[in-house]
Amino acid sequence: MAPSVTHVSGTVTGDVEVRFTRDGIAVCRFRLTETPTQWDATAQKWRDLEPIPYICTAWRDLATNATESLTDGVSILVKGRITGLKDDSIYLSVDDLGISLRRRIAYTETSLPSPIAARPYTATPPPQPATAPPAPSRPGSPPWWEQKRA
Repeated sequence: MAPSVTHVSGTVTGDVEVRFTRDGIAVCRFRLTETPTQWDATAQKWRDLEPIPYICTAWRDLATNATESLTDGVSILVKGRITGLKDDSIYLSVDDLGISLRRRIAYTETSLPSPIAARPYTATPPPQPATAPPAPSRPGSPPWWEQKRA
């Protein structure tokens, strides 16, 4: 039987632990809590249900990147395979994960703002009034668009 693949969105709870195997392969472990919501028709509002705890494990580059990127309280999206149920927690082997953009902005290495973006914003000076309007043409002289430049 193939392991079941699932998608979970939740909040990282606690610190990410990273270790290395004897062969130098990174493996990290972190806790994730998903709090499902349900519409309460009588109260006309959403209410939180019982939180679902996950213990997630990631390997290799994903483990290294997760260790550098995840902190306590960050909302993430995880795709993984359920590997077990123990002590009221679901064990998940993580195949992929990403930061949820619902409540924050995330920058990647290639999309970091330039140092110019960090400079304080200064308003552009207001436009200066135009110089005196051109003198009306004299009767009998050609209109301004036909006059020769000085």
